[in-house]
Order: sequence, then structure tokens, then C-alpha cells
Amino acid sequence: MMDEKNTDNLKRKRLLECAKKEFLENGFAKASLRKIAAEAEMTTGAVYFFFKDKDGLLGGVIGEALGQLMAVIKQHFAEDTEADLAAYVRQDGDHAELAKQIVDLIYDNYDEMTILLYKSHGSKYEGFVDELINMLDESSAELAQRYAQMFPNKRVNRQMLHWLTHVEINAYIHMMQHEKSREDAMRFIMPVMDYIIKGWLEYSLEDDI
Repeated sequence: MMDEKNTDNLKRKRLLECAKKEFLENGFAKASLRKIAAEAEMTTGAVYFFFKDKDGLLGGVIGEALGQLMAVIKQHFAEDTEADLAAYVRQDGDHAELAKQIVDLIYDNYDEMTILLYKSHGSKYEGFVDELINMLDESSAELAQRYAQMFPNKRVNRQMLHWLTHVEINAYIHMMQHEKSREDAMRFIMPVMDYIIKGWLEYSLEDDI
């Protein structure tokens, strides 16, 4: 029984290795399950047995990295929700830990993140960036509502919050495109994070008129 389980694990791992290569080369829409199976020296039936369908196979390739990324982001917002905003004093680099976690995740899983961002068209993951922006936008708005309670005659500036969310996400995408090492990525993203936090504190609220 144990040998059978080990054999299945090895088959599954081999299919994922071949699938990652195929998705990177051709993207989800044009990727061939037959080619993946042949490369893994299996039948297409094995793909359906282990992953049910093409989306499931893509999920097998990128799911772990995606789950880790979402966990880091959700943990960050959970901590922000519990933070005492009145006592917060911004300093350059005070989001360095978050930036490093995200950069490490991206560069530890660079192929998987590349597939997710650029090669997932036609899959259930193709709207990932928009979904991420919406999630961050909602979390930022909740935080801004708390922030607004500290300032009479102020209200949340939703347009600015939404734009800042886009800036943050696009900065990490730009980083992936142009910075090939995690060291260069950190040097790029740190001032970006400082810029975004400064902008958030300054412009997340507007006069309530």
C-alpha cells in the first residue's frame, strides 16, 4: 500500500514538472495535456486521474505558491486591523519585513508566479490580479474608516485608495519584469513601499464637504 502511494506521488510530481514547463512555454490556453502526459511518459488519463481537468493541473503547479502569498497578505491586514493607528509613527523601512516576505515568495517561486501573472489566460486564475486588487482595496478601505475616526471633518477617499492599491500591485509586477535577483528586487521595492505608505497616510482621507 505504501509503495503504491509513493508511486502515485512520484507520478503526480512528474506530471507537475512537465506541466510547469508546458505552461511556461505555451501558456494555459495553448498548453497540451497530451504533450504533458507524453513528456511524463503517461497517458492523458493520468492527468485526469490526479487533477480532474486542465484547471486542476494548473492549480497543482501554482496552488502552493499562491496560497502562501495570500496567507502573507491576509496576515498583514489582520495585523493592521489590530494596530493602534493613533500610536503609529511612520518610519522609512517599517514595512521591510512584509516586503521581504513577498519578494522571497516571488523569487522562490518565480516560474509559478510567472505562469500565474502572464500565462494563465483562459483558466480560472486569469483574473487573479483584479481579484487581489479588490481584496486589498476592501481591506484598505476598512483600515481607512478607522483612520478617519481620528480626524473630524474627514472621510475616506476611495478613489485615491483604489489608485494606491493599483500602484502597489503594479510595482511588484514591474519588479518581477525588471529585477532578476531578489537583492535588486528589495532595493527597488523598499522605497516604493515607503512612497505608498506616505501616500496612504497623506491622501487616504479627504475633506468631508
